[in-house]
Amino acid sequence: MIYEMRVYRCVPGRLPALLKRFETATLKIWEKHGIRQAGFFTTLIGDSNQELTYFLAWDSLAEREKKWAAFMADPDWMKARAESEADGQIVGNIVSQILTPTAFSSVK
Repeated sequence: MIYEMRVYRCVPGRLPALLKRFETATLKIWEKHGIRQAGFFTTLIGDSNQELTYFLAWDSLAEREKKWAAFMADPDWMKARAESEADGQIVGNIVSQILTPTAFSSVK
């Protein structure tokens, strides 16, 4: 099992629109493609309160490549993204890291 940590840095004031898009559209489309989330977080204390951090669980890099590509090409995703950005861009920057648990991690 590997994990992907993604940090979305929103355009100022647009975090609520991003959260709404995940809650009402993105998660349903992920489910259709078998993408498994391992947690979502907003920043309580830190450099920016305009960030969404989340983790995805993957069996392998090959699974990630296949499922992520299918998600990105999904017409439902393209429509949801376009509709959610009708009032302007939401995400200013995305940082992604692929992580592997250590031998002593409680998450495997």
